[in-house]
This record gives sequence, C-alpha cells and structure tokens, in this order.
Amino acid sequence: MKFEDLYHADFKLLDDAVSDWGLLVRNLTDLQKQARDGLHDKAVKADWHGVNAGVSKEFIGKTAGEFDDATKEATSIHNILQDTRDELKSYKQQLHQAVEDGRKKNLTVIPSGDGGFIVTMVVHPDRAAHGTSVPEHSVADEDDLRDRVQRILNNAAKSDSTASQVLTALVDESKYGFSGVVYKNRDQAEKAVQEADELAKLAKKDPRQLTAKDFDAINNGLRQYHDDPLFAEEFAERLGAKGTEDFWLGLNDSREGGHLGYERGYKFAELQKNLSLTLATASQSDSAGMTQWKQQVIDTGGRAVGTNGNVLGFQVMSNLMRDGDFDDKFMTDYGHALMKTERFYTDDGKNVAWQASLCPQLNYEGSDGGWDPLNGYLKGLSNNPAAATNFFNDDFIAQDSHHKSAVSNFDYLFKQRHWPMDSIDPHGVHSTVGQNFLAQALEAATTGHPAGEMPTIDTPAHTPAQTGLFEDIVSATADKPELLTTRGYMSDSFGQIAAEYLPDINRANTDLPHTDLLYPIDGSAAHLDGRDVNKFLFAVGQNPEGYAAVEVGQKAYMSNLLQYHLDPDLPADHRFTSDHKLLVQTVAEHSGEVSGVLGLGRMEAIGSAAKGKDDAFNHAVAQYQNLISGGIGTAVGVGTSFIGSPVAGGIVGGAAGTATGSALQWLFQDVQGNAADGAHDNESQVWQTGLDRNSKYTQTATELAVKRYHLSPDLVNYASNASHQGYYNAQAILNGQDPGNTADIAG
Repeated sequence: MKFEDLYHADFKLLDDAVSDWGLLVRNLTDLQKQARDGLHDKAVKADWHGVNAGVSKEFIGKTAGEFDDATKEATSIHNILQDTRDELKSYKQQLHQAVEDGRKKNLTVIPSGDGGFIVTMVVHPDRAAHGTSVPEHSVADEDDLRDRVQRILNNAAKSDSTASQVLTALVDESKYGFSGVVYKNRDQAEKAVQEADELAKLAKKDPRQLTAKDFDAINNGLRQYHDDPLFAEEFAERLGAKGTEDFWLGLNDSREGGHLGYERGYKFAELQKNLSLTLATASQSDSAGMTQWKQQVIDTGGRAVGTNGNVLGFQVMSNLMRDGDFDDKFMTDYGHALMKTERFYTDDGKNVAWQASLCPQLNYEGSDGGWDPLNGYLKGLSNNPAAATNFFNDDFIAQDSHHKSAVSNFDYLFKQRHWPMDSIDPHGVHSTVGQNFLAQALEAATTGHPAGEMPTIDTPAHTPAQTGLFEDIVSATADKPELLTTRGYMSDSFGQIAAEYLPDINRANTDLPHTDLLYPIDGSAAHLDGRDVNKFLFAVGQNPEGYAAVEVGQKAYMSNLLQYHLDPDLPADHRFTSDHKLLVQTVAEHSGEVSGVLGLGRMEAIGSAAKGKDDAFNHAVAQYQNLISGGIGTAVGVGTSFIGSPVAGGIVGGAAGTATGSALQWLFQDVQGNAADGAHDNESQVWQTGLDRNSKYTQTATELAVKRYHLSPDLVNYASNASHQGYYNAQAILNGQDPGNTADIAG
C-alpha cells in the first residue's frame, strides 16, 4: 500500500459499491421470498403431468434454490466490502493522526517517489524564523513515527489484498451458480482461507514427520470447516490430487505413518469422515484449480500411487468419498473410469479382483478394509441420486462385435459380480458392506433422494432413467429371488424403493381400464409385469425392514388415495369413477392384495428356523414410525401432483395430523400392542393377524375419508370386505391363478 494512495484515498467509489451491494441484497432477499413463497410453493401444489412433472417442476425448485444461494453470496460480498471499506477508512484516519502527532514533534511524512515514504523535519532548526521555537524530537521519535506509519500501511495493504483474495475466491467458487455460504466479514473469510493453507502445508509433510499435534490440528480444522466452500476449495487445491492420495495412503502405511497409528489410530475414522466431507464440498466448485484436481484424481485412479507402488489411486480416493455430496459430473466421470479399471482387473467380470494382500488398511468407517474401491464409491453414490442413476444405467460392457448384448453396471453389480473378501474381521468373516452400499446406491438412483432419507415435497417426480432402473430391479429379483432373499441386508433399501413406487406397483396388479386415473402418476411410470411385481414383493416381504417399508407405505397410500378419489371437488377429468362403492372396493381390494403378498413373504420367513420369530416384523413396523414422524409433515393435498408423486408412497402426511396420519397412528398402536402380547411363531397365527389388521386398517381409513366428505357410512363395510378378499387373493396371485373379487362377497 503506497503512502500517498492511503493518505489521499477517496472512498466514494467504494462507498457506492457498498451501497449498491446493500441494495442488491435487499432486492434479492425480496426475490428469494417471492421465489420460495410464490414460485416454489405454487409449483409444489400445482397439478403436474408428463414433461412438466419430470422437468419443469424440478427446474422451478432448483431456480428457487438459486435465489437463496444468490442472496447468500451477495450478502457475503456486501459484508466483506463493507468491512474492508470501514477498515481502510480507519487506517486512513490512523495515518492522518500519526502525521499530525509527528508535527507536534517537528516531524512529517512525505512520499519518497517510489511508493514509499520519508520521515523528515517540518522545519529545520537552523532555518527557523528568528525567535521561533521549534519542537524538539529524538532519533527514537523518528523511528517510532516511521514504524507507526509502516504498520498502518501494512495493515491497510493486508486488508486490501485479503479482501481481493477472498472476493475472487468467492466468485470463482461457482462458475454458473452461486456460493451458498454467508461470511459476516472479511476476517471470517480470510481466516477460512488462511486455515486451509496452513492445514494443507501440514498434510503435505512427509508422513514420517507428522506428529500427533499435526494430526489433531488437521482433524480439528477439517471438522470445523468441512462445510465452508472457501476453506474446502483452498485446502483441496493447495494439497493437490497427488498430495491428497499421498496423505491418506502415507498415514495408513505402517512404514510411513505407523507411529500415528499407535498414537491416534482411534481417531482415524473421524479424520476419514472429515476429509471426505471437505473434499465433497470442494468438488462442488468448478474453479480452474478444482477442475484440474478432479481430472487428476480420475487420471491417476488406475495407476499406482504412493511410495511403495502396491495401491491404486481408486483404492485410496474411493475411501475418501464415503461421506458428503460430491459433484454430480465428477462422480459420473469417476465411476465410468473406475468400471473400466474393474473390467481390466476382472477380465470383463470373470474373475475376482481387489482381494486384500499387503495393502494397508484404507478404511475405518465400517467392517471393510477399503481395498475394494467400489465399496467407498457406492457409498458416495448413495448420497448423490443423479450420479447414481447415471452410473447404474451406464454400460459395464457395451454391445459390440465381441459382445452380443450390453451389460449395464446394474446387471453386473447386482447379478454377476464376484465380490472380494474385503474384511478386517480377525476371524475372516466376509464383509457384506459393499453389497449393502450397492442397495443404498440403488435406493438413491431410483428414488431421487439420498439413501436413508425420506422423500419430501421437493423430491422430483420419477424420470425415465429412474423408472427403467426400477423395472430392472423388479425383473432381476423375480427371475432370481435369492439375489435378495439371501442378502437380507439389502431389503431395507429395496423396501423403501418399493414404497416410493406404489402407484406403479398397484397399476401392475390390476387389469382394469383407466389405471392412469385410478393410480395417477407424476412424471414417468414404470411398466411392470404383474407376476414379476408380486414375486418381488414376496422377496422383499421376507425381511422385517423391507416388509415394514412397503406395508406401512401401502396403507398410507391407500388412505391418501381414498381421500383423493372421494373428494367432491376432484375435477371430472381426473375421476376414475363416480360410483363410490366401486371405487372403495377397487382401491381396498388391490391394496389388500399387496399386503397379502407381503404377509405371505413374512410367513415364509418365520417358517425358516434360521430366520427367527415374527416379533422382528412387528418391531420393524413400529420402528418405521420413527422415520416418518415429523420428518415430512405435509398435509394431504389436492390433485395428482400429491397423490401420484413418489412422496405419496413415502408416507407424506403420516405426521401431519391428517386423516392418513390418524389411520397410521391406529396401525402403529395395534402393532405395538400385538408385539406386547408376544411373538407369533405359528404361520397360521401370522396370516390371521395380518388379515385382521389389514381389514381393520382399511375400515379405519375409509371411515375417516367418509366422515371428511360426509358420505354414506355403508362405504366402510364395502371397503373392509373388499380388503378382506384382496388379502385372500394373494395366495392365488402368487400361484399364478385367477383371484377372487369383491363380487363374490355378500353385502
């Protein structure tokens, strides 16, 4: 900072900039509110079909989100500009005060002509007017003034340069969008960047030289800042792709970081998670530096990294992708390159690869050692629905002159792959973590939201790529049920998937005309074979968690569907029928068939001594209440955008105090009371209990809908009887026979 620049500084342009950005923040805040309360809320409540449901609605949701991010970034810029302006004004005032104080001692400060300054006397004593007293000063006074002025200039220069640095970094964060973080002032943003630089320097040290204090500093810093975009980008860029790999690999190699294993081994899992979250945040930046970082990670994936040459880049980096939401394109490109390497090492899937050898342990989050790179990558995909959908629909082996038909990544991983022994169990027990992560990644890929979460009103309608993948899951499981029944740990995810495709499943189980009106669907519909659907449900029903997700989901869906169709305000072109008796019988019977097939799966499970008693199923249903309680809280809406969305199968309204919520509350109380009476290990008892519970729930749900719309109470009995028949139909359906129907029921 030049002396004359600060001394004569005119802050009008900076004042104008601060004022303009303040106005922009206020305007964006108004637009943000309009986008959220107007654009977004109206889009959620609108009646969407076809392309509008699959594209426009999601686009509007993302646009509303961009207003939120734009407001945050503008607020950060305004705060940093204002803070810097105020600091520079303060330094100018301090400089003027320093010069004034110097005059009192006959000292002044003048520019030196080269950007610097000179401390000199105002009036030389020899040249003072006759009789005029000149203030005295010492050499120490000259030095003190010189040091004081230099400190002020240094501080002003730092304020100016760091403001420029963080503003540039903030703007470069997102090339096409906005950064979604608010910095209160320049110091806060500067501290994030400075901390990233310091921690990156530590992480680049030779692992042999890293101390426990260094480890703690890195771990604590990443824990504090892993969601900060400026910090994350700066840290990743400064460390570099190679440095990232060398750091984690060196830390885990006993020949390099072995001493830290003894001192801080109990914190390795925490560091792994914090590092993964930091890299995930950094990957969202499309700055030139992060673009290069991502490409280098992919380029080195199939090559040996580190100092000993026995570990590939994919093995290291996949373990640092288990937590956080990584950039969609990076995940897609990474997965494509990873599967090319998988093809090479397995000879197109014929052999097993990635067996543990002399490799160091690379993972501390779970029971696998991290040698199979697909484990960590699939866990990363479970947090990234868009990338997961792309990945599973991509080809593992493309159709060409050597291969008559293509093999998708889904086909290979779910049906064909030889999963390696990747376990840290001292007894050599095989780890199923990778296949469990596969199920979670499929959950994200088919539902459009991260695995383990419930859908919200903002969850987009299913796309053709998602429904096509669900069709593949149903077909594969129907052809070979043991793919699921012998891997029960996958069923919680598969149950959640089925719960969010209940409109499609119910369509497949009826041959009535106008099923598009009976079971309306937003977006793309899955085209399923009814026999395959029921084999799939039978397999899912043999696992308590899978059973609970679909059973509770189907009952909530039936309740929502009844209220939707019985609503007198439903437009005529949306009505399946105006005959209320036919309507409730149809809905109740087909819902009973779904529950009946699940009940048969439950009986199959308890019929096997190896699978335990029936109390696990009641417990799973009771536990499912915790997943939906307070998680969504969306009232039952009007129009197909509600009832036909994936959210309908995901228990929207279950915690909202609605009629559906009241019906579900009855279900959970009944299940809990039944569990308190003791477990059923007799198949006939299980069947009868399921039959009675299904009928009573249907009666309760119909009664609530009838009261809501002041309809004939006779509809309650019609629905209950139809539900009873539907449950009985399940056995015939699974045996490939024609089921009975409500016409056979008296009353």
